[in-house]
Amino acid sequence: MAKKSLPKVAPNSEHDVGYGRPPRDTRFKKGQSGNPKGRPKGAKNKRPGIHEERLKGIILDEAYRTITVRDGNRNVTVPMAQAVVRALAINAAKGQHRAQRLFSELLSSTERQNKALNDEWLDTAMTYKIEWDRELERRARLGIEGPEPLPHPDHIKIDMQRGTARVAGPSTKEEKAELDKWFEKKAIFEEELAEFNNELESTTEEVQRVWLLKEIDQTCEVLRIIEQAIGYQVG
Repeated sequence: MAKKSLPKVAPNSEHDVGYGRPPRDTRFKKGQSGNPKGRPKGAKNKRPGIHEERLKGIILDEAYRTITVRDGNRNVTVPMAQAVVRALAINAAKGQHRAQRLFSELLSSTERQNKALNDEWLDTAMTYKIEWDRELERRARLGIEGPEPLPHPDHIKIDMQRGTARVAGPSTKEEKAELDKWFEKKAIFEEELAEFNNELESTTEEVQRVWLLKEIDQTCEVLRIIEQAIGYQVG
């Protein structure tokens, strides 16, 4: 079978196709841009909108970009911000007055802001607990029924000596439902444990007693795990 060959075309004719010469009907028209839509969205030189703060994003990206630094006899990977603060602290410890002043100001500002946040949280927690205690007492006095608040005021633990407050219980409906399930499971296994103990007291058959003791041990272990799960949610 003879090989097929391309048709002969005279060089430099309007039909000539080759390197730098695409088919005529696909060539750009004179005065027409090859990229009419310009650079695509997300291009680096795109001007940010008035609502955007791209520089802050760049700063945060760089601050939390991980780098490898020397820590004694080993290399560790830490965020850039941590490496900078560590270098500042080391220079301060070496006696550099400028580093000591900057580090002291940074530490003082951080502790002051943390205390302000803690005081605000403590005040909010105390107000919440007091107001809901009063509301629940009013409901009980008037015989009014209503949904319990989440978190419950009894679960707001205030430590006035330390100046702290924490929630030792569920704070959402989902957390409350999960906690209720654990309490239901606890009640079921406690009932089984009581039944096993009653059978153990009433039987003298050695094989049955061995089996019951094994079941009691397993049930106690399950209850221990459940109590840990409950304690984790209300501790």
